[in-house]
Amino acid sequence: CGKCKPVCSTHVPRANLLYSPRNKILGVGLLTEAFLYEEQTRRGVSLKHFDELTDVADHCTVCHKCVNPCPVKIDFGDVSVAMRNFLRKAGKKKFNPGTAAAMAFLNAKDPATIKAMRAGMMGLGYKAQRAGHQLFKRLGLIQEQTSQPPSTVGKPAVKSQVIHFFNKPMPGNLPKKTSRALLDIEDPNIVPVIRDPQKASEGAEAVFYFPGCGSERLFSQVGLATQAMLYHAGVQTVLPPGYLCCGYPQNATGNADKGQAITTENRVLFHRVANTLNYLDIKTVIVSCGTCMDQLQKYAFGQIFPGCRILDIHEYLMEKGIKLDGVQGVRYMYHDPCHTPMKTHAPLKVVNELMGSEVKLTDRCCGESGTLAATRPDVSTQVRFRKEEDIRKVAAGLREQSPDSEVKILTSCPACLQGLSRYHDDANADADYIVVEMAKAVLGDNWMADYVAKASHGGVERVLL
Repeated sequence: CGKCKPVCSTHVPRANLLYSPRNKILGVGLLTEAFLYEEQTRRGVSLKHFDELTDVADHCTVCHKCVNPCPVKIDFGDVSVAMRNFLRKAGKKKFNPGTAAAMAFLNAKDPATIKAMRAGMMGLGYKAQRAGHQLFKRLGLIQEQTSQPPSTVGKPAVKSQVIHFFNKPMPGNLPKKTSRALLDIEDPNIVPVIRDPQKASEGAEAVFYFPGCGSERLFSQVGLATQAMLYHAGVQTVLPPGYLCCGYPQNATGNADKGQAITTENRVLFHRVANTLNYLDIKTVIVSCGTCMDQLQKYAFGQIFPGCRILDIHEYLMEKGIKLDGVQGVRYMYHDPCHTPMKTHAPLKVVNELMGSEVKLTDRCCGESGTLAATRPDVSTQVRFRKEEDIRKVAAGLREQSPDSEVKILTSCPACLQGLSRYHDDANADADYIVVEMAKAVLGDNWMADYVAKASHGGVERVLL
């Protein structure tokens, strides 16, 4: 019926992007009939069908927004993941260097490996990408592509794909180390328990914080800000031992076996943590990433920490009454991630209450979508076309209301933070996390160094697992 079209991230007609769930459902149905017909007539299955299935599966951000307006509740996000799994099992999944690099980084657990890959990918790689962006911009190669994106039917040419990869700059000024490296808690045999000795007694409330890859390995300031605000609230924060991934990225890229293996390993590990620290009586599991939230809901945490709940850090801070009275000289807009971590309260209500001022919503997918921007930058360019329009419109409205104020974009997803930072040149608006912005306002501009210094000197208890 097409009711899914308005909300679909990969249906932006003005950007030559016509892969709505309705069109993809029809396409997959026809391809399924073609497979069946060729098998039944013993002609042999055409390899082109696998290429067409790959094309349809690639044009999906797995945001699951299509299921809400659908009268018969077809979730094409789940269909896309199933197609990717089928292609992998059939041996027809094409090698993609972007996917391979991202998965290698997320699957790594050894601190030395993570440090080396982070230095190569985020240090040298991002720097080279930004330099390439500036060069391509001067040569006039990217303006036409972003103002009127080309269609993406079939495999794009290498030249076109390279320009797509460089048309928006990667973020710079990332923290030099991961949050675990800064606090010296990388040992996988140690469970770190972080508390402020002056505020948190042994009987104080305890929470289990699962930072995830984005808040720990990539934007480590997010993980540190979360810990710092919990430290400030007088809460005992238990972190998992060593570097862990939740398993969602592996599932989304079509490697369900690896995703399930990670989920099982983590659940066994968390049961051991719960048994070791049963005296803390953990009732809340904190996350700072929406995809981690979606994956952890499958972990059956109620069996690990009996009677516990899973809550986003921002909703937790709102419950604790920790909020700002408004920030002078800054106007905010909020990007709600496709996988929003805020499940208990309306996201915009949470942001408005925490920031103590009116925050405007900017709609649509940012185009990063986990690893989509690295694996299919051509599709990402088309998705960004619609987002850029909305950011420019909302930012212009805020500047009209407050001409002397700086405009910033807030979000609650590490991938979205990377995606939104790439619009800085378009809307002259910096992107940041809500909890990071709160840490700056509540704890001061030097909050990160102060927290690391305090935690490193008597704030971290290391429990042998």
